[in-house]
Amino acid sequence: MSSKTFEDLAKSMKDIDFCMLCTNGGGGVISTRPMSNNRDVEYDGDSYFFSYEETRKVEEIAGNPSTTLTFTAPPSLFGKPGIFIAVQGDASVIKDRAAMEKHWVADLDRWFPEGLDTPGIVMIRVRAAEISYWDGEENGSFSRPF
Repeated sequence: MSSKTFEDLAKSMKDIDFCMLCTNGGGGVISTRPMSNNRDVEYDGDSYFFSYEETRKVEEIAGNPSTTLTFTAPPSLFGKPGIFIAVQGDASVIKDRAAMEKHWVADLDRWFPEGLDTPGIVMIRVRAAEISYWDGEENGSFSRPF
């Protein structure tokens, strides 16, 4: 039985910047690409990512919102294995500027040179339904509500 709480898991996720975003590409194909959460991880079951609207991932989310995120943290300096986290949920595309402002960080200027005024910018929210993890010592899962 797992001794880790949802709050413990959220704390483990705080320092994981990149994950793999998996969407349904249709015809049984899963499309996967790396995404940065921009260290915007006060994790409560929702993950946020910025994108351009005219992308395959946004098109796939519109066709089927079922999405998986996978996070991995490296082993510690003391030899403890890292943690592997799988988040299954539904994605939605957000175009509301006020909502995007809450998650914007200056580092995003690298990909969106005009900031929130960049034409075609959207935010993807993945709302977790179930989260599973393995940390080398134990595994467990959490289902909404967290």
